[in-house]
Amino acid sequence: MVPYIIRRLLIAIPVLLGVTIVNFIIINMAPGNPVDMYVDPNTSQELLNLRKEQLGLNDPLWVQFFHWLGNLVKGNLGYSFSTYEPVSKMIVERIGPTFQLTFLALIVGLIIALPIGIISAVKQYSKLDYFATGTSFFGISIPHFFLGLGLIYIFAVQLQILPAGGMSTLGSEDDIFDKVKHLILPVIVLAVGIAGQYVRYVRASLLEVLGQDYLRTARAKGLKEMVITNKHALKNALIPIITIIGLEIPFLLGGAVITEQVFQWPGMGQLTIQSIMSRDYPTLMALNLLTAFMVLFANLFTDILYSFVDPRIKYK
Repeated sequence: MVPYIIRRLLIAIPVLLGVTIVNFIIINMAPGNPVDMYVDPNTSQELLNLRKEQLGLNDPLWVQFFHWLGNLVKGNLGYSFSTYEPVSKMIVERIGPTFQLTFLALIVGLIIALPIGIISAVKQYSKLDYFATGTSFFGISIPHFFLGLGLIYIFAVQLQILPAGGMSTLGSEDDIFDKVKHLILPVIVLAVGIAGQYVRYVRASLLEVLGQDYLRTARAKGLKEMVITNKHALKNALIPIITIIGLEIPFLLGGAVITEQVFQWPGMGQLTIQSIMSRDYPTLMALNLLTAFMVLFANLFTDILYSFVDPRIKYK
């Protein structure tokens, strides 16, 4: 197992380098630049050029990239072009709220999806199965921003029982119940999409396993259907689900970008939108690098988790 992990980590280095090169080129190909976004229209061209020179924007693209890469090797992610804060400090402040939101949404989504998917598979082609399948398509199809705005209108504007946005009420930053109230709506928005996806995955995976010969043998021996499903079928059916969960974790940030913006949640999703709007190259590069690292780590974590779920899988 240890040699396998070391090999995977060594392979991750050139992959991350390739990702940073592609991201750097795409980000710099976007029209506009940070200086043009934050200057008065009457500012002289000489001052604009001076500011671009100070930020290194007049250098060739390859020079800018190697300058950024050199700072990265030293552990320096640079400074934001819009706020002039260290990028590492900005990410550390935002990463906690994002992981808190996405982790809770993933847990809630799985708690909803697993039992519904199991029941839908066991009761195949029943009215309950059709209802669960139809509801899952609804969860996948409804846009996050539309659902979020709808929930805000119902629970924050009309009923006034939940806050419309933010992470806490001013003056109640240490109140755990206040934070929970602010979490409810954004977690519901993300969890609906997650549950909609995983109901179908669990159902399809379990149906495939339920048709195996060894389960027919278990039924022939007189085992109860609940024991067959929960003890024998579900464990094998979870193997492809683990793959999907592991690969889904980094891409939860994609949904969090919209959800955080709708609910003004101070996480990395909101920071991403702000960085794009302000052409904040150092912050965007750091966010892309972090996302790429999370994808690679999620793949490695999924492979390791396989060996615990199925002892037959060995890595050398």
